[in-house]
Amino acid sequence: GEAKLLRQMRDELLTVLYNNLSGLHVNGGMEQRIPGNLNISVEGVDAESLMAALPDLAFSSGSACSSASNEASYVLNAIGLATDLAESSLRIGLGRFTLHEEVNYAANRLIEEIRNIRKNRQVLSVNAAE
Repeated sequence: GEAKLLRQMRDELLTVLYNNLSGLHVNGGMEQRIPGNLNISVEGVDAESLMAALPDLAFSSGSACSSASNEASYVLNAIGLATDLAESSLRIGLGRFTLHEEVNYAANRLIEEIRNIRKNRQVLSVNAAE
């Protein structure tokens, strides 16, 4: 059914991200979650920058419980995420109208922007050190 399809698309998205990016963390267990929901943290990338770079994709930062607040989600901190990882936490929602091609598009855009943000941060820290 629909849940199974959503789970497959979510797992496919996660696989593509894992295969192309280092420092990727899935927040919470994979079993006890809504099929179309993926919450990840990416080392060295804050969610706000990523969301700003990807206005064409539908995701949000933090946990579902903290979408109204800007501080790193206490829910994510409670499950043991360091604050910097909690701040890089992204919620990706797949709906029943998410197509296979859209999943690939989203994965590729995420990978591209995460690499950009990391590259820019390295440049900044090198400049700061000089």
